[in-house]
Amino acid sequence: MNKDMTLEHQETDYKDKLPIGNLIALSVASFLAIMTETIPAGLLPQISVGLSISEALAGQFVTLFAIGSVVSAIPLVTLTRGWHRKKVLLMALCILFIANTLTALSNDYVLTLILRFIAGMATGLLWGLVAGYARRMVKPSLQGRALAIAGTGQPIALSLGVPLGTWLAMYLEWQTIFLLISVVTFCLIIWITMKVPNYPGQPAEKQQSLYEIFKLPGIRPILCVVFVWILAHNILYTYIAPYMAHVELGDFVGVALFIFGISSMIGIWVIGLFIDHHLRLITLMSLGAFAASSLVLGISSGIPWLIFLSIAIWGLTFGGAPTLLQTAMADAAGDNADVAQSIFVTIFNLSVAGGGVLGGLILNQSGAGSFSWVLLALSIIGFMFVYNGKLYAFKSRLN
Repeated sequence: MNKDMTLEHQETDYKDKLPIGNLIALSVASFLAIMTETIPAGLLPQISVGLSISEALAGQFVTLFAIGSVVSAIPLVTLTRGWHRKKVLLMALCILFIANTLTALSNDYVLTLILRFIAGMATGLLWGLVAGYARRMVKPSLQGRALAIAGTGQPIALSLGVPLGTWLAMYLEWQTIFLLISVVTFCLIIWITMKVPNYPGQPAEKQQSLYEIFKLPGIRPILCVVFVWILAHNILYTYIAPYMAHVELGDFVGVALFIFGISSMIGIWVIGLFIDHHLRLITLMSLGAFAASSLVLGISSGIPWLIFLSIAIWGLTFGGAPTLLQTAMADAAGDNADVAQSIFVTIFNLSVAGGGVLGGLILNQSGAGSFSWVLLALSIIGFMFVYNGKLYAFKSRLN
């Protein structure tokens, strides 16, 4: 009882200011999670040679990680929602550390796949924690900004994961790269242990079932927006190379991804400035701009500067999308934010996978020129869900 009272007092102490150092620690955790997931894509030739397998089999490093994240997020977050938050956060990071370390030491393909699945499970748990953890550090009027800071690790890792892995592979063995990630993870564990505050879990009497949380007003419309927005993004992001070839800019895929990455980081910074008072407006503007950029991408073949401008707008609007959607989700879920975020993570990852599948079907059936029109339709659907969700799902946060 005394320990819980101490934790509540500690939480109150942190609500009146923006604890940058603690939020950066959460950002680094997000960065490491995404890096662990994406970096094998830049190491496929080295992994293939090192384990004497094909590059296609090496690519399953990413697949097993994603599956682990999808299947574990909801059950693990639900199971641990009554535990002290710092304990769960450190447990997830420790599992990630062990899995990456053993991956670096393993010479067996099947064992390595199992380790990648376990690392994905740890990440699924981690994603269910970060948003709620960041929001509890500050007062309500700063919660959006806090989540934006904690979320910066994601777009940075998405922008740097594959190219950084490719670059490091020129100088280091792929196992050494995984060891470097483990070293950074270990340092983060020490940092969080010493500096980041702890918070109590959700009391048993306040816990609602997964179905009850899913039925809360606003939750389902937000999940629909998550699905269509992330699906649309990943259709183009996954198949950016065929699209660039379609518009006769096949040699500039790296430039396109660089523009997207830089504009994504700017986007999350801009959204962090306004999210706490204009969540609904910023979400509508982001989806509207994404729809406009999709339209331009569909009609601007042969005009390179217009294509690159549209890619920059795409990145600008998408960079803050996870922050906008996680904030809306937490607002709608209230005390059940952690479990709601685990549902968010699951739908998010399914949309990522869906983007790859649907994009491949569109590419085979209609060609890369059809991507823009599918993106436009999906972004309009998302816009309408946000527009109609003003009562519960996407409210202005004027507090």
